[in-house]
Amino acid sequence: MSKKLIKSGIIVSAMTLVSRVLGLVRDIVIANIMGAGASADVFFFANKIPNFLRRLFAEGAFAQAFVPVLSEYHTQDELHTRNQTRKLIAQVSGTLGVVVSLVTLFGMIASPLFVAIFGFGWFVDWLNGGPDSAKFDLAGTLLKITFPYLWFVSFTALSGAILNTYGRFAVSAFTPVLLNVGIIACAIYLAPMMENPAFALAWGVFLGGFLQFVFQLPFLYRAGALVKPKWAWHSAGVTKIRKLIIPALFGVSVTQINLLLDTLIASMLITGSISWLYYADRLLEFPLGLFGIGIATVILPSLAKLHSKKDTEEFSDTIDWGLRVVSLFGWPALAGLMVLAQPIIMVLFMRGEFTEYEVLQVSYALFAYLAGLLSFMFIKVLAPGYYARQDTKTPVKIAIKAMVANMVFNLMLAPFFGYVGLAIATTLSATLNAMMLYHGLKSNHIFQLTAKTYWFMARLMLSAALMACIVYYLSPSFDAWLLLSFSAQVLQLLICIICGVVSYVFCLMLFGIRVSDIKVTKKTHDKD
Repeated sequence: MSKKLIKSGIIVSAMTLVSRVLGLVRDIVIANIMGAGASADVFFFANKIPNFLRRLFAEGAFAQAFVPVLSEYHTQDELHTRNQTRKLIAQVSGTLGVVVSLVTLFGMIASPLFVAIFGFGWFVDWLNGGPDSAKFDLAGTLLKITFPYLWFVSFTALSGAILNTYGRFAVSAFTPVLLNVGIIACAIYLAPMMENPAFALAWGVFLGGFLQFVFQLPFLYRAGALVKPKWAWHSAGVTKIRKLIIPALFGVSVTQINLLLDTLIASMLITGSISWLYYADRLLEFPLGLFGIGIATVILPSLAKLHSKKDTEEFSDTIDWGLRVVSLFGWPALAGLMVLAQPIIMVLFMRGEFTEYEVLQVSYALFAYLAGLLSFMFIKVLAPGYYARQDTKTPVKIAIKAMVANMVFNLMLAPFFGYVGLAIATTLSATLNAMMLYHGLKSNHIFQLTAKTYWFMARLMLSAALMACIVYYLSPSFDAWLLLSFSAQVLQLLICIICGVVSYVFCLMLFGIRVSDIKVTKKTHDKD
């Protein structure tokens, strides 16, 4: 089990790394042609709405409800044929297809309504003929182009969930690369032909969704899972998934509603606020996606199978392993980004329409987000501990409490700290969410951190802190970074990163951390 999980985790992380690198390239291209101005704000807004619904219908709530049920069918079918599994896939794909098609069509027609709700500041300006009224019209038009992405990515997520359950993680992990390819291609080749590059980027989202959808079909065929969709709203499998997905929808929507509320409030702040939060979030997503989401992807199917087999000890071991692995990479990522945030933003984005002023604004939001990096990662590992047991209600209750807390934090902090206050509020609510998820698992005797794991994490924190001190000493001041040429900036940044990695590994060895510490092993029951 240990080797299989580690191998799967490495595969997913490697594919995710490719996707994240291309994602950074995409953001560099966007920053170059649009900066962080009005058009950038509108494009990021238009991209966020279908992404919000994607979390509901695709890899978010749907995957959390679908994967445990599919794993149950798959496990029962392993000794016989896979007829029942194929039948479930046909029923789910047909039912999901009808629902998502209707939602997508409604979204395209009612795009101005979505803008009025979630871009309320622009809507008010539009009514009063204010300076931001053009943003409202542009956002409504862009949404009509980006909304079909929801349809494509919903079936992409369905295919990915099936392939992951079949143990074929690389395909779904690589698929997001194609979205970045679509956006980059349209930004380079289509944008110069358009008066507003935001339209080219919107078509890039459409193209990327289509490529993702088509790419996975041959792999489904090889796995014997490419079946004819069938409407089956009342079938046993679909009914079970529906019962699980309703609370999961609330759970996932809570997080996404928080993000949309941040966007709503940001639309009332100074121009650039949405873009600054976006770029900061993208940099945060790099380590979060590479390690947190990568580990969570392989953990959910594994935990679902262990729950089906009623292997409670290995179930707990697997969660413990996930927390140790994300901590191993999460702490140095947090420390390194804290120290090198501004030079990294400078090297990646400061060209074209993206100025020194934008570098500073993005860095302030990134500092606030980074404080919650480990909390975001822990949520990705702890939440599957509930979903794998087909308990979708408890995470919903926790998420609702976190959402209410986030709203309170937003109202408390945004008036004083602006967009940075929104980032701080997100970090505080995520930390509260992670704490409550862990408390729930612990109080129900499902999982509890061992004293050994606590000691392991303490050594990681100390190693990351020492690494940060070394990197801080080697890094020039902000003004000194600005005086360097681009090639000199890249060279100096590489030196800092390499020295940071070497010093972190050295500290790990010095404090006695070994490879065996991140293997899945049976517990010795040394609960604290």
